[in-house]
Amino acid sequence: MNKPIFSSDQHRAFYEKSMARVREDSYHKAFFYLIGVSCDTRRMVNRLFDFEEDCIRPEALHEGWQTSGSHRLWLLAFNLWNGYIEPGHEAETTPDNLFACDYAPYMLEGIRLRYPEYCREIASPQISAPKQEPGHER
Repeated sequence: MNKPIFSSDQHRAFYEKSMARVREDSYHKAFFYLIGVSCDTRRMVNRLFDFEEDCIRPEALHEGWQTSGSHRLWLLAFNLWNGYIEPGHEAETTPDNLFACDYAPYMLEGIRLRYPEYCREIASPQISAPKQEPGHER
């Protein structure tokens, strides 16, 4: 898999610093990549993640500092961490809600980091003359 594309130097620095503190697996990579996209979520990472216990902090979801974009980032980050969906807010986690923002390309990158075994490059198909199906020869 290619190296992730970062939104800024601050995003890259946050990701590298965070990954130095945790186990390097696809869960942590996706989580810290997504949380690092926005300056709001970078600044509040300790409200969203407990480094000592190595777990997410869903109670931070109702704090007033989130923007609509940062809200989408942590919804996806939490979901990729352990399938978390906030009870009563399931509709917020559908693709038409999550990806309807400027962070969508980075969200897709986060999915690639979480599922590298499934998100591989697809070879371009060879374009050739259509073949006749058996039984339909001319």
